[in-house]
Amino acid sequence: MTVRFAALGDSLTEGVGDPVPGGWRGWAALLAPSLSPDPVDFRNLANSGALSRDLLVSQLPAALALRPQYAAVVVGGNDTLRASFDLNLTARHLTVFFASLTAVGTVPLTACLPDPGRLLGLPAPLARPLARRMRGVNAVVHALSEQHHAVHLHLADLPWTDRRALLSVDRLHPSAAGHQLIARGFHTLLAEAGHPVGPPPAELPAPAPAPGANLWWMATQGTRWLAARSTDLLPGLLALAAIEARHLLRGSARRLDHAEDRTTAAVIARITAPDPTPPFDHRPAASTAEPSTADTPAPG
Repeated sequence: MTVRFAALGDSLTEGVGDPVPGGWRGWAALLAPSLSPDPVDFRNLANSGALSRDLLVSQLPAALALRPQYAAVVVGGNDTLRASFDLNLTARHLTVFFASLTAVGTVPLTACLPDPGRLLGLPAPLARPLARRMRGVNAVVHALSEQHHAVHLHLADLPWTDRRALLSVDRLHPSAAGHQLIARGFHTLLAEAGHPVGPPPAELPAPAPAPGANLWWMATQGTRWLAARSTDLLPGLLALAAIEARHLLRGSARRLDHAEDRTTAAVIARITAPDPTPPFDHRPAASTAEPSTADTPAPG
């Protein structure tokens, strides 16, 4: 019997960082043949730059039409890199993904994402606000994954900064070796959970980025990304960094962490309540629709 596997997400799931002739491959494509001893019909619906709202409007309907046995849902990194970031809204989007997929018998494959500020080595006033956002999204994903019995990979805990070869030249996407590590991680979890998987993904040649590749990426692509973010994330992030710096100087930065923890806990309580609020209407509104910008090369 053919097993159907749909992958939803952004550039991480699209495969950015794992180049092959004609495009990208990525962890989902590496995992697909190993999901079953039987043939696997794989559809990668992920696209660079996708926000959680984009998955809700376009990718989720396409995935539901396939009625897949497995569906990867790895998203949220780009949400945290937007000036308009709203944890409550991202959580509501994620709630719809999980409920819709499990309602048709699909097993979700989910992951928590590493902190982009840590990957890039940003100074504390810039890194801490981004880390706080990422922790909030990851906490929501953890809660929903448990509630819906998803196969969840603690991707954020993999040794990204200790093993430089796992990161691509942009330091935000996995390299070919990093994508292979993710694919093997999901395969192990599926096997441990009793799913009838096939042999594990094969280990393929995965050369590390060449010396100087980081500088070449910044010269050819990184500056374009930074310019795009300068009109979106950067002004808001600088304001957050100024607040963070004042709290760091006063020794009161923990107050910001505690406030964000309380907000996250309240969001999780709402979305996991036994009697949730009426279903979230995800139809796009012309007056408030937010178009996807060029992909922030964030893992997730």
